[in-house]
Amino acid sequence: MAEKKEEPKVEEKKSKKKLFIIIGAAALVILIAAGVAGYFLLKKDAPAGEHEAGKEATTEHGEAGQPGAAPKVIIGPMVNIEEFIVNIIGEENSHYVKASMSFEMTTAAAVEEANSRMPQIRDAVLLLIGNKTFDELQDLQGKKQLKAEITSKVNSFLQTGQIKAIYFTDFVVQ
Repeated sequence: MAEKKEEPKVEEKKSKKKLFIIIGAAALVILIAAGVAGYFLLKKDAPAGEHEAGKEATTEHGEAGQPGAAPKVIIGPMVNIEEFIVNIIGEENSHYVKASMSFEMTTAAAVEEANSRMPQIRDAVLLLIGNKTFDELQDLQGKKQLKAEITSKVNSFLQTGQIKAIYFTDFVVQ
């Protein structure tokens, strides 16, 4: 009878050993999976254009190929539009806009052309802003729409280059 009691204990020890091995293996698989997932999720993406056509990204310090360094942003030549005041459409009260802006151009030749066409550019900007309402110029979407309209209008008569971006350096609506 003593032998019969020992057999269940041996089997019980074997089953506990198997259970411990299975739990340990499962924990190891989970840890490895978490490590791999963490690596891919937290890994920084390569800067845009780094893999295009075999070009290396240039960092802000001018060094090519350093990991983790931000690529250098190239800003085009600028044309400043002096401050102006424009009456805008108002239902009850009269409102006006006081603004100044800078145009980022695609080429230096476009800067020369824009400076020579400054009266034409100012006229187009004044007419576009003057046809806006107070409510249209209050929110961000209205200002973005105005930028798009100015870009389209001015680019329609520029011949040696284009406006790449418009930056409002002063914009007050009252």
